[in-house]
Amino acid sequence: MYYYRYENAEVSCCYKYLMFSYNIIFWLAGAAFIAVGFWAWSEKGVLLDLTQVTRLHGFDPVWLVLAVGGVTFTLGFAGCVGALRENICLLKFFSGVIGFIFVLELTAAVLAVVFQSQVKAWINDFFLANIKAYRDDIDLQNLIDSLQRMNHCCGAQEPTDWNMNVYFSCDDDNRSREKCGVPFSCCIQDPADTVVNTQCGYDVRSKSKGEWSDHIYTKGCMVALEDWLPGNLYTVAVIFIVISLLQMVGIYLAKTLISDIEKARFNY
Repeated sequence: MYYYRYENAEVSCCYKYLMFSYNIIFWLAGAAFIAVGFWAWSEKGVLLDLTQVTRLHGFDPVWLVLAVGGVTFTLGFAGCVGALRENICLLKFFSGVIGFIFVLELTAAVLAVVFQSQVKAWINDFFLANIKAYRDDIDLQNLIDSLQRMNHCCGAQEPTDWNMNVYFSCDDDNRSREKCGVPFSCCIQDPADTVVNTQCGYDVRSKSKGEWSDHIYTKGCMVALEDWLPGNLYTVAVIFIVISLLQMVGIYLAKTLISDIEKARFNY
């Protein structure tokens, strides 16, 4: 018999420190995410006036950073301390939460495939809501600008979606200099330009639609997403599989340690 660690009922140092090493990375990453989130809030003055959190009508990306950081930090802490201290409660908490997150991911993926039209409509409405709040938060503004520049798109379905924003609206009572324009991230940039012209979108939509394509991207970001997905399904699938395997490895290590600890305690 070669399964000596079960005969002797000892906790395997190999699995113990593999579990610790696996989690220390996530623990530190979670701490970094939380630090970045609070730094972003401090730069915006949210920490001095917490009511600003409720005033934003769109999505604040800092919430996502803090949520990911909080979950990652908590799980990393439970895994590290649970492994080092051989604490069954922490290890069970770790494996249970990881398993729950995996089920949620799998459920979300299945629902996204089954209810594609509803998901598209939800994402479209979400994008439009954040177009309205574009100037309310600098992080949201940077996020939308990055999406539009990377995907060469403008608005959710088309550039006219920016009419929903009070600063870019074409309404007669709009006195903003950006009236009937679009953000600079919608503009077709000349590769030779070393400085970004942030005023390139001014008055673009006051021209005829035929002229828009000479100055800005006319494809909506929802359309760009639909065009991107078919050609990148394998990439998305590989990312999902890698994440799932990492989660399964974590659960396996935790379950193995729990089994070893219970056998050792039973012998004592």
